[in-house]
Amino acid sequence: MANCVFCKIAAGEIPSTKVYEDETVLAFRDLDPQAPTHVLLIPKEHIASAAEITPENSAVVAHIFEIAAKVAEELGLGNGFRIVNNCGADGMQSVPHLHFHLLGGKKMGWPPFPEDE
Repeated sequence: MANCVFCKIAAGEIPSTKVYEDETVLAFRDLDPQAPTHVLLIPKEHIASAAEITPENSAVVAHIFEIAAKVAEELGLGNGFRIVNNCGADGMQSVPHLHFHLLGGKKMGWPPFPEDE
């Protein structure tokens, strides 16, 4: 999609701090990190949200989770991490391109970072 910021990042039109890249997935550091380690994982193919995952495009999601495990290991998140996907307006999805937040580097609770920690 021409106006999609994540499509532009995937195409190299907007710079990012890449952590991993292959022919279908790009992982890069979030510009506004919410954890000591905060990486975004996106499919290079435009899929607007988790609500648009179909049998035809679902394999990329499995691949993203494989890459998330690899990236987490490489970034030293052996004690654990969280993967978050926001879907749609009520789910607080800020960019209409399927993406997963890989968060780690700090013990989490629920909500993710309680006030008392």
